Amino acid sequence: MENSFFQSALRQASNLAGKPGRIALVLAALTVKISMVDWSAEGRAKLKKQLLLAGRLLKANLNGAYSLKSKRMLVGLLAACIYFINPFDLIPDLLAGIGLVDDMAIIAWVFSTAAAELQAFEEWEKTTSV
Repeated sequence: MENSFFQSALRQASNLAGKPGRIALVLAALTVKISMVDWSAEGRAKLKKQLLLAGRLLKANLNGAYSLKSKRMLVGLLAACIYFINPFDLIPDLLAGIGLVDDMAIIAWVFSTAAAELQAFEEWEKTTSV
């Protein structure tokens, strides 16, 4: 995907791989950002569900309870979370009504790429108590 802001998020995520404390900070920031967004607009409920799923997957991976199939998957999911957290991206989140449009597109793209992993994690969650 040609988006310099997402490329930057990918670099940041790649640098975080193997640094559990830093990943935990991203997950904490993700939780805060999720709590601050108005999710009532059309299409945003799915985005929230996907972000919460990614957060749980990353946390389970961080804690060693769930193993991602590849480092590339970890980096992609982390990058999507970093992109969402950053208020200054392709379309700044401060622009009322349209600020999350680019975030939704990035997350949809990353999550479609990671669909099998996310589905496997959801199945794992149903059979495991973390």
